[in-house]
Amino acid sequence: MFAPRDPDEYLLPSERRVIRFRRHWACLLWDLFEAVGLLFGVVMVSYLLPRSTPLLQNLLWYGGLFVLLRLTYQTLDWYVERIVVTDKRFVITEGIITTNVAMMPVTKVTDISFHRTLMGRLLGYGTLVVESAGQIQALNRIEYLPNANEVYDAISELVFGQKKEQQERFSMLKARRAAVGRDKAKLGK
Repeated sequence: MFAPRDPDEYLLPSERRVIRFRRHWACLLWDLFEAVGLLFGVVMVSYLLPRSTPLLQNLLWYGGLFVLLRLTYQTLDWYVERIVVTDKRFVITEGIITTNVAMMPVTKVTDISFHRTLMGRLLGYGTLVVESAGQIQALNRIEYLPNANEVYDAISELVFGQKKEQQERFSMLKARRAAVGRDKAKLGK
């Protein structure tokens, strides 16, 4: 009842899921370093404070508990967030208490660019920038994309592969009509 819905529940029966992923675990590194640093500071200050100040000691340890709870919340938020790409749209679901669902139709995508930093190459993530016709969409920038090369290839094939097939079909129809026109012209002579 209180658990977030599975992202597949937001998909239409006519949609085919192409890929489903959550952001790379590296997006939690800064939060982890921050929490470890703050907890180290709490332990050091607690050690340096005289034992005659129990109120200050308690406040300090409640601060440490808050840091741990915050890290736990951020980890759960990362775990719950999912990005699903179907043959018709991009869908992102996020949020533990309040669930947000954002989507963008695949037909609106005009360009895709892909960036990888040195750290991204070492850990296996990248950033995907999806440009669309019109205004900036909710899924404009997907950072910490896991298995970035495979995801980029799958999305590129989905977005631009179909357009290429449509262009080839259109070219074939155009060539067929031209051939039929030539045949009619030969018959008329």
